[in-house]
Amino acid sequence: MDGETVLVFKVAGKMFALISLDEVPATANLKCDPDLALELRDCYDQVRPGYHMNKKHWNTVQIDSGIPESELRKMIDHSYDLVVESLPRANRSKRPRVAAPRRSATARRRARC
Repeated sequence: MDGETVLVFKVAGKMFALISLDEVPATANLKCDPDLALELRDCYDQVRPGYHMNKKHWNTVQIDSGIPESELRKMIDHSYDLVVESLPRANRSKRPRVAAPRRSATARRRARC
């Protein structure tokens, strides 16, 4: 991903997603919990360590590659939520949307793959 053809999505000035405009197949870099990142890489061939990012905390995901849309949306929401959770408490109240109810880690793992 080179800088001039990448959309960067931020919340409170912090990145949570990067999408290349000219890459084929289309990919997005999404922030991810390290344990979940490994799990997603095991479940989907289309999820790889983050390209040009900290590979422990970022995944590169092929967008139109067979990952169910609902799962892709969960990955995006998870990335957004991780960044919001890292914000100082005073900034968290300013976030533009309300997060969906959270399922336990065990329930999320059972739903994967």
